Amino acid sequence: MQTLARPQIDVRQFGADRQPVVVIDGFSGMADRLRDQATKAEYQPGGAAYPGVRAWADPSYLDRRRGLMFEVLQKVFGIRRGIKLEASTFSLVTKRADDLSPGQRRPHYDGSEAGLIAVMHYLLGPESGGTGFYRHRATGFEAITPDRQARYEGAVRAEDRSGEPSSGYHYGDNDRYEMIGEIEAQPDRFILYRGWSLHSGVIPKSASLSADPAKGRLTINMFLMGA
Repeated sequence: MQTLARPQIDVRQFGADRQPVVVIDGFSGMADRLRDQATKAEYQPGGAAYPGVRAWADPSYLDRRRGLMFEVLQKVFGIRRGIKLEASTFSLVTKRADDLSPGQRRPHYDGSEAGLIAVMHYLLGPESGGTGFYRHRATGFEAITPDRQARYEGAVRAEDRSGEPSSGYHYGDNDRYEMIGEIEAQPDRFILYRGWSLHSGVIPKSASLSADPAKGRLTINMFLMGA
């Protein structure tokens, strides 16, 4: 197996909560091969929450950076005992902005567990859109930890009773959310952040969305659970 040079690790922190977002550029050294694998994968609807389609992505390529990943998980996220891969998928956003459910039109969090680490592996450039991170104005929350979950969900329900979120994929500031940081997509850029961080994909115009992995907004999404 080819030995990869150690990349630069950039740890960014956004907002008052200072939640870490780890950015590793040139992570795999095989972005072209991963894109080729994606064209041969079998895609299925991504579920009620995800506005597109997904297919299994073989995570064995992570072995190329095993030591680096454990270093980041320990030093940045405090994971000591072990880590379990919960999901690994090629992901394509395909749903038109007019067809989104209310939950797909606002920033979201992936789970409130402290050990849940979300991974986004970008395979395309800035034109494909990155990831934005947010503060909920009514509660001031940027991270939905277990002690904040009930209050946040209650506040969101109250907001929806007064009117559903604005149409389209969320980006930037509005009366309910403030964007506190943004990560731009770059080919082979790998980012990790806690699943409790409020975030939303930066989605290109609907005209450029496609279920064809050779044309669409292709990423690899993973969830890790650590302790």
